[in-house]
Amino acid sequence: MEIPMPAPVCLIENSPAGELRVQQEALRVLAEMHQPVVVVAVAGLYRTGKSYLMNKLAGKRTGFSLGSTVQSHTKGIWMWCVPHPCRAGHTLVLLDTEGLGDVEKGDTKNDTWIFALAVLLSSTLVYNSMGTINQQAMDQLHYVTELTERIKVKATGGGSQQDGEESADFVRFFPAFVWAVRDFTLQLELDGRKISEDEYLENALKLKTGSSERAQLYNLPRECIRQFFPARKCFVFIQPAGRRDLARLEELSEAELEPEFQEQAAQFCRHVWNTSQPKTVPGGHVVTGAMLGNLAVTYVDAIRSGAVPCMESAVLALAQIENSAAVGEAVAVYEQQLARGAALPMETMLELLELHAQCEREALRAFMARAFKDDDRRFQGELMRCLEEQKQALCRRNELISSDRCTAALLELADELDEQIGRGVYAVPGGYQRFLDAQRQVVERYRQVPGKGIQAEAVLQEFLQSKEAVAQSILQTDETLTEKEKEMAALKVQAEAAEREQQILRQKEAELQQKLEDQERSYQENLRQLEEKLEGDRKKLLEEQGKMVDQKLKEQEALLREGFQKEAGRMADEIRRLQQQSEEIQKPSWISSALETVSEVATFVLPGFIGKAVGAAGRFFSRLF
Repeated sequence: MEIPMPAPVCLIENSPAGELRVQQEALRVLAEMHQPVVVVAVAGLYRTGKSYLMNKLAGKRTGFSLGSTVQSHTKGIWMWCVPHPCRAGHTLVLLDTEGLGDVEKGDTKNDTWIFALAVLLSSTLVYNSMGTINQQAMDQLHYVTELTERIKVKATGGGSQQDGEESADFVRFFPAFVWAVRDFTLQLELDGRKISEDEYLENALKLKTGSSERAQLYNLPRECIRQFFPARKCFVFIQPAGRRDLARLEELSEAELEPEFQEQAAQFCRHVWNTSQPKTVPGGHVVTGAMLGNLAVTYVDAIRSGAVPCMESAVLALAQIENSAAVGEAVAVYEQQLARGAALPMETMLELLELHAQCEREALRAFMARAFKDDDRRFQGELMRCLEEQKQALCRRNELISSDRCTAALLELADELDEQIGRGVYAVPGGYQRFLDAQRQVVERYRQVPGKGIQAEAVLQEFLQSKEAVAQSILQTDETLTEKEKEMAALKVQAEAAEREQQILRQKEAELQQKLEDQERSYQENLRQLEEKLEGDRKKLLEEQGKMVDQKLKEQEALLREGFQKEAGRMADEIRRLQQQSEEIQKPSWISSALETVSEVATFVLPGFIGKAVGAAGRFFSRLF
C-alpha cells in the first residue's frame, strides 16, 4: 500500500502551555493503515541532528524540519509514514521527537514524557548524541533512569515501579536501542587495539565497583540501559560537511557530503531497515497503524489525567477495541463469502448448512488473525452468537425465497385449472375424476420444475389444501358416484393429506436435528481454530521468553566478568522466574483452560447446545494429553 503522505505531520503536540495532545490529522492517517507497522523513533538533545537521520531513513533529503540555528525546531512528536523499503506489506513509521533539554522552553517537565512516549510507541529507539559517549552524555540520558517512575507495567498499585516488576517485565514492551553518536572525532581503539562501535558502547556501559554515592550515580544510567535495552547497537558519524555548510545541510547534494559520513549513514539506514521488527505488544501480536494511533491516545490520555501510564492497561484497552473490530470484520467476511456462495434457494438443509460452515470457517480465520487477549472468550462468544444469528437469517431467507418461487410456479401451472374451475368445467357427471387428473397433472409438472428449494413440499401442501373445498364441492355434485364412493374418495383425500403432513413434519424434524448437529460442528470448529491460534501464541511467547533469557544470561555473564556478584545473583533470580514462566506456558492446561472457557460460552450463545458441551469438551481435551 502506498502511503499518500508527502510530508510529516504532528502526532503529539507539546503546546506552549505544556499540554500534550494527540493530533486528529495523524490519527486519521493511522486509522486507514491496516498493515503492520515498523516504528522507529529518534530522541536526544535539541539541535543534535536527529531530524536529518529520520529524513535519511525515509529516503528523502527533506521532510522533518532541520533548522539551522541553536533553536529547537521539532515540537512534540512528528510522524512520517512511508512504505517500508525492505518489508513488503509493512509501513515504516518514523517518529521525530522534540529535542530534550531545550533551555528556551523554561519548563522541561514534558521532556521525560516525550522520551517515555518514544519508548512506548516504537519498536526501535534511536538515541542521538554529540561528540563521545562520556559521563556527560550519560548524565544527559537521565531520562532513562526515570522510566520506572513514569511508566508502570501492571495494572496494580500507584505510581513508580511496583513490587514484582522486574526489568524483564519492561523489556517485553520496550524497543531495540540504537545509540547514534554524531560528530565523532575519536579513534575506535581500546588498550591499543581497534574495537567496533558496539564494543565502544559496551565499554562505555561498564559499571564501577564500590558502594559510594558517586559510584551509584555513575552506574545508574548504565544499569538502566543494560537492563531495559538488552538489544542495543551503536553507530558513530563524523561531521557530514564543513561548518559553513552545516546550516544548509538539506540543500547539499550527496557529492558535497563527506564520503565517510555517507557510508556511515548508509550503514545506519541498512541496519534500521533490515533489523527493526514490526511493533508488537507482549505475546507477539503485531500492531497496525490503527492500533498505534489507539495506543498513542491511551498513553497521552493517562499522562494528561495525571496518572502513571500503565502498559498492561493500554494493551488491554487496545485489545477491547481490536477484538470488537475483529468481530465486525469476521461478520463482514461471512457476508462476503455468503454473497459468493451458491444462489438461493437451496434444495436441502444440509446444502445450506454446508454453505454456512464454509462461510463460518473463513469468518473465524479472520477473527483469530486479528483478535488477541480475549482471555474470557467474550468476543469469540459474541462472534458465535452473531454467526448463529446469521445462520438463522440465512435459513429464513432460503425458506422465503423458496416459498416465493414455489408459489409463483404453482400459480402459473394451476392457471388453466383455476380457469376451468371458474367456468364450471368439472361441475358435470364424471367431473371429479377429471378434476383429480388435472390437479395431478399440475402436481407432476410442478415436481419437474427445477430450483424450487427447501419449501417445495410445504408450499405444495398449502396449494392442495387450498383446493380441498373446491374438490369436495365437485365430489358431492358428481352424479356418477354413489354415496359410498364419495365417502371413500373423501377418506382417500384425507389420508393423502395426512401422509403429506407427516412427510413435511419428518422433514422439519430432520432439519431441526441437522441444525443442532451444525451447532456441534460450529463448536468444534471454534475449538479447533482457537487451539491452532493458541499454539501459535504459545510459540511466540516461548520465543519471546527464550530471547529474554538469552539476553539476561549474556548480561549476567558480563556482570560476573566485571565482578558484580550481587547483581549477577539478582539476574539469576530473574532468569529462573522467566524459565518457570516458560514451563507454565508449555503445560497442556495453558491451552485446555482456554478451551474450557469456550465450552462455557457456547452453552449461552448456541440455543440447544446445553448438555452437549461438556461431553464434546471432554472428547476434545482427551486429545491434548
